Amino acid sequence: MTRPHVRSGCRGLVSAGAACALALPLAACGGGSHHDSALPARTPAAALSSASATPTVSAAEYDTSLAAALGPLDRSLRAVDRAKTDSALTHALGDAAAASTTAAESVGSADTPDAAVAGNTRLAQALRDLGDGLRSARGTGDRCATSPRVEMGTGTYLQSVRDAQKALSTLGYTAPLTLPRTARAQHRRLSNGHFIKDSRRSGLGRLTIDNDSDSDAVISVGKGRSVSFMVYVRENHKVTVRGVRNGSYTVYFTTDSDWSAGKESFTRDCRFQKFDDRAKFSTRSVTGGTQYDVLTFSLGLTPLGNATTSEVPAGDFPS
Repeated sequence: MTRPHVRSGCRGLVSAGAACALALPLAACGGGSHHDSALPARTPAAALSSASATPTVSAAEYDTSLAAALGPLDRSLRAVDRAKTDSALTHALGDAAAASTTAAESVGSADTPDAAVAGNTRLAQALRDLGDGLRSARGTGDRCATSPRVEMGTGTYLQSVRDAQKALSTLGYTAPLTLPRTARAQHRRLSNGHFIKDSRRSGLGRLTIDNDSDSDAVISVGKGRSVSFMVYVRENHKVTVRGVRNGSYTVYFTTDSDWSAGKESFTRDCRFQKFDDRAKFSTRSVTGGTQYDVLTFSLGLTPLGNATTSEVPAGDFPS
């Protein structure tokens, strides 16, 4: 088994570091006597046909029913487009998802011109898929969640609605819906060694973070909920923090891609962990000077790794 590696440093004037998812046909019955006088009067065939035929809804009537069915949903989707904060967007997506389901039921039960039956069925199904997609895009809302607009951009349900609208439009019908804007996945990174947070560092201790993994990382070092410093370490890079004051520190780290300064976390597949061993720094007077600690924590997994780590809830990651 491979483990993250911590090397404990020598102690001396400069100690070496520690590392660490139809219509149904009608059947006619005939019969009776061969005596014509016994037969009841017959209704002409043309009259029968006229009485049993279902009147075809006009294009104007169908357009009116579509507008009525889609109006509330259109307003909800516009609210999604206007939302500026994550909380407002999450709320608007919930309303739009419910409105999509209601609109799908109304469109599916609407009287439809013969030429538009297939297109109407397609639109109703696209609206059902839209509702499911918008619910899924809401996500969990935690600090590690991908933006709902990015989630919407990765789905196929918005394009399905556009395709259904286009199919009806080619027949001369209008399905008035304004779909919300989406966003592309971002790949935001900080420079290697960038301090996200920092406090007064006046000690002698040194902490080197060796990120020999395939993901960027942010290291948060502190005592309890108090953060001494928070530094960005790019994949396959090292950072040495100097001036660490005496004390016993917990070393937390989070990894993956697209760093959000607002959430103070990565936004895709991120994890929050900590080293089980604390980073302990002290200074001692010795003949000829002062002895201090130099530690190295490695984030990569190595066959000879001697450090263990634990997952921590996102809310417990100090920042």
